[in-house]
Amino acid sequence: MGTYNIPRNVKGEGRILFIFSTKALIYSGVGALIGGLFYIIFNLLGLTLIGVICVIFFALIGFIIGTFKVPNLNRFEITRKTGGENIDDVIKRAFKFKTRKHKYYIYDYTKEENKDE
Repeated sequence: MGTYNIPRNVKGEGRILFIFSTKALIYSGVGALIGGLFYIIFNLLGLTLIGVICVIFFALIGFIIGTFKVPNLNRFEITRKTGGENIDDVIKRAFKFKTRKHKYYIYDYTKEENKDE
């Protein structure tokens, strides 16, 4: 008799503290560090509560970027082309494209084909 692998669901095994994946935890930490800079500035001005709100806000933005995907909406061009991809991957690709010297554009030929019909 041979051995057989039994399939199992391993989707949630890379999670830390149930909601944080490793990537989401890193992005939340970076967001909290950015918010920490605002906390220091507002703390010097005596506005500690606003500084804490900034830390929470930037950590939440980091969590959203690290966790969620771009929605697949046909109404907007950007969501039609990037729907279903991770937000951080889209941001990385846009940043790479903006910093390149030579830019290559892809022309959409389907628009011209629809005009002939």
